Amino acid sequence: MPVSIEINGESLTTEKGPSIFDCAERVDIRVPTSCKKQGRCRECIVEVQEGMECLSPRTEEEAHLTENYRLSCRARIVADEGHLRCHTMRRGALKIETGGRHLPGVAGQVDLDPAVTREGSRILLDGEEITQSDGPIYGLAVDLGTTTVVMWLIDLETGDMVASQAFENPQAFGGSDVMSRIRYDTDHGDNILQRTLLAYMRHVFEDLPCKPSDIYEMIITGNATMRDMFFGLSVYSIGQTPYRSITELESDDGKRATTVLSENPRRFALPMNPNGRVYGLPVISGHVGADTAACLLAINMQHEERIVALMDIGTNTEVLVGNKDRIMCSSCPAGPAFEGGELKCGMPGLEGAIERVKIEKNGNVQVSVIGDTHPVGICGSGLVDTLGELLRTERMDRLGRFAKPGQPYWLDRDNGIFLDENDVSLLAQAKGANITGVRLVLRKFGIDFGDLDMFYLAGAFAKHLDLDAARRMGLIPNIPDEKIVQVGNASIEGAAVALKSVKRRQELEDAVRGATHVRLETDPDFFDYFVEGCQYYPADTAEVPVVS
Repeated sequence: MPVSIEINGESLTTEKGPSIFDCAERVDIRVPTSCKKQGRCRECIVEVQEGMECLSPRTEEEAHLTENYRLSCRARIVADEGHLRCHTMRRGALKIETGGRHLPGVAGQVDLDPAVTREGSRILLDGEEITQSDGPIYGLAVDLGTTTVVMWLIDLETGDMVASQAFENPQAFGGSDVMSRIRYDTDHGDNILQRTLLAYMRHVFEDLPCKPSDIYEMIITGNATMRDMFFGLSVYSIGQTPYRSITELESDDGKRATTVLSENPRRFALPMNPNGRVYGLPVISGHVGADTAACLLAINMQHEERIVALMDIGTNTEVLVGNKDRIMCSSCPAGPAFEGGELKCGMPGLEGAIERVKIEKNGNVQVSVIGDTHPVGICGSGLVDTLGELLRTERMDRLGRFAKPGQPYWLDRDNGIFLDENDVSLLAQAKGANITGVRLVLRKFGIDFGDLDMFYLAGAFAKHLDLDAARRMGLIPNIPDEKIVQVGNASIEGAAVALKSVKRRQELEDAVRGATHVRLETDPDFFDYFVEGCQYYPADTAEVPVVS
C-alpha cells in the first residue's frame, strides 16, 4: 500500500524512494531552492505536521533544523505505507492588508519627499548621483514579522503601491517566538537565520513586476530582534535583561547617534540596485522595536492632539499611548497562540484556515474558510470567534473550562478541526499578556479606558477581529465601536511612509527619542494584572483588583 502525502493541501500517493521535494514537483508546488536539490542552499524547508516516521533520518545538511522541520530535498520516503502531511514556508496566499489609507499621515496622504529622486536621467540618493537610468524608481517597504514577512513595492515618483508579496517567515525552525530565535541564533552562530530569510527574499524579488535594478531603497521594519538579525547584528543582548538592542547600547555609549541602520544592498546579496540602500527604521527601546516605531508613524501620533492608543497584536504585542506631547509604550510577550502557533489545529491566515465561527441555537457550528475550500486549521480571527461564541453560549466559563470537561470542542469533525482546553489555556496566557500591557501603560499614563479618544487595533490578525467577540473575552478594552479603528498592518504602512518621506523619517527619530518605555516585568503589580487578564471576561477598566 503506497504512502499518501499531503503537501500544502495537495494530495498524492507514492512508493518509497522519492524526496518530499520530488513529490512537491509532481503536484506543481514550488519549493524555494537555489541549489536545485543538492542540499547546499538550505532553503527548501518544510514543516512536517504528521508522518515523520515515514521519512529518512536527518542528514548532515539538516543539522541546523529543529523539531518537525526538514529540508525537502534531503527527506525521503522510506516507509511502505502511512500518511505524511507537511507544508512549505510559502504555501498558498497570505492575506495581505492594503488598507489603512484613511489614517492621518499614511501612504496616500504623504507629501512625496523620498530619499531617491531623479534629475533627468540621473538617479540621486540623498542628493548624490548613484547611477543613470531612464527607468522607473522603486522602493520596497518590508515588515519582518516573527510569523509573516510582508513586502510592498512602491513607485517613488507617484507614491503608488505597485505590488505586494507576503510569505511565512522561514526562520520558524529557530522557534516560534522572539526569545527562541535569539537562543537559536546565539547557540548556532553563522547567521543561519539571517541567511535563510535573505534566501527567501531573493526569490520574492523574482516575483515582483519590475527589474530588480530599478529598486533603489528598501525600508526594513520589524521588532528589534527581527530587524537586528536581518542586518547580521548580534541579538544576544535583546535576550538578556534589560533586553536592549546592541544599537541602543552603542547609542548610550556615544558610539552611534541613532539606532537607525543603513547598509549597501551588496552586503545582503539582494538583487536590487547595487548603489541603493537598505535602511532599518529605529527601535524605541528593548522589545519595542522598529515595527512599533513604524506604527507610530502610520497613525501620525507625533502630531496627534487627542489621547490615542495603539495595540499591535502579534507574537510580541506592542502598545503605544499618547499624543504630540507625550508618548508611552511597552511590549507584551504574548507568544504565537493567536497566530496559530503551538495550537493543535492552529495556523496562520492562509487558504484553508477557518476565519469565522458562529454557534447556532441548535448547537450547529457554521464556519467560513479563507479561499472557500475545505478547512485544514484555524487562524487568529477564527480562534477569537470560537472563544467568544463558547462564552456567549455558556459552553465555556471565564476560567476557560468547558461545560463538558476533558472533551475537545469540534469545529469540523470531518476535517479534524477542534479546540481543546489546553489550547484555551495557551490563548488565555496570550490574551492575558496583551490586556496587561494595555492596562499598565494606561495606568502609567494616568488614564482609564474611557479617557481614550481613539483605540487603534493594528496587525493583520487584528484587522479581521470580530469586536464583540474580542471584547467579550477581554482581549481588548470594553469600549464602544466608534472609538476603535482596525487599521491592519500599520507597521508596513509606516514603512511605506518612511520610504516616501525623508521628513517623516526625521520626525520619527525625534518621536522615538522622546518616548517613555514602560517595562512590564519590573512593575510590582504585573503578576496580579496578568492573572486577572488570563480570565475570559470583558475588560471594563484599566485597573484590576489586586489579588491577595
